[in-house]
Amino acid sequence: MISAQRYADAVRPVLDRLVDTQSEAVDRAADVIAGGLRAGGVLQAFGAGHSEAFAAELVARAGGLVPTNRLSLHDLVLHGGAPRDVLADPKLERDPAVAHQLFALAAPQPEDVFVVASQSGINGSVVELATLVREHGHPLIAVTSVEHTARVAPRHPSGHRLADLADVVLDNGAPYGDALLPLEGGGAVCAVSSVTAALLAQLLTAEVVRRFHQAGEVPPIYLSANVPGGDEHNLALESRYAGRLRRTA
Repeated sequence: MISAQRYADAVRPVLDRLVDTQSEAVDRAADVIAGGLRAGGVLQAFGAGHSEAFAAELVARAGGLVPTNRLSLHDLVLHGGAPRDVLADPKLERDPAVAHQLFALAAPQPEDVFVVASQSGINGSVVELATLVREHGHPLIAVTSVEHTARVAPRHPSGHRLADLADVVLDNGAPYGDALLPLEGGGAVCAVSSVTAALLAQLLTAEVVRRFHQAGEVPPIYLSANVPGGDEHNLALESRYAGRLRRTA
């Protein structure tokens, strides 16, 4: 029987296993991110499809790091001048060409670090962006399902998957197909990658902050805009990165 309780029971061991198996990779990723931010860089986060949720979890939220940018396919319209109807293409994330415009719109500086999330790790925009990141000498952290990406053929002309290009790979622990609860007659329901990606994002945030503290530095952290003084605090920190942080509704 499919139920909320059954899903909750299935999610708990996935989260526990992620914490147990990814701690070393989280440490290595946090070293990379903290190093870039302490040198004046910005964390550039990208995910297409539902992997956008991972980027949203890292960027411009209460208790999160200030020097962060969320790259999105919507940037093609919001910042790149493309007609709105390009977003109606359900296969847009499979097009390697869009990565070049996304990278140009990000306008990264040498110290910037990229984190790219994709459950399958095979679509053209994701792999092409990862390729550009590496070609320009930026560190790259991948968030993907190791089980899923190993079982599907790459769609990028290079034959690469996201994980092939990353300096650090974080396994989101989601199964092939993402959904946890099998259905009679085939298929499954209730995806988990967004849940585990949110956990990974907060684990990374905690470890990056710890590295700032270990260095005797104050980490640039957002307050909630919905508490007294939050707007003033946040604007003062954002001003250090004038023109480098995009904040859209």
